[in-house]
Amino acid sequence: MGNAPELWLLVVYACGILALVALMIGGSFVLGQHHVARATVQPFESGILPTSDARLQFSIQFYLVAMLFVVFDLESVFIYAWAVALRPAGWDGYRAMLAFIVILLAALAYLWRIGALEWGPKPRLHPVSSLR
Repeated sequence: MGNAPELWLLVVYACGILALVALMIGGSFVLGQHHVARATVQPFESGILPTSDARLQFSIQFYLVAMLFVVFDLESVFIYAWAVALRPAGWDGYRAMLAFIVILLAALAYLWRIGALEWGPKPRLHPVSSLR
């Protein structure tokens, strides 16, 4: 078996991992609490009892900010990687990155146009007839 991979090492490693996971889950079952009291199921944060439900509904704008951050953060990673390999990429790499940036700018223009970047309350427009 000169250059053949030794698969038995992988099997031994996988069995060891499975045994460790089983030991951890079994240990937590054996050593964990088995009683349920009113105080056991009640949340406890830093010695302060809760006054209301912890499940709050956040505005969708928080999630939108997170998604925009992820999209444009990944964009900066790709542009940085392209800038590092600028000379080897040549003109083909330049055209590909130019197309990438144009697509992202089109997406940003679309988000701007539909109002996804408006954070505050929408301003009220007064009708012309009320401005006498």
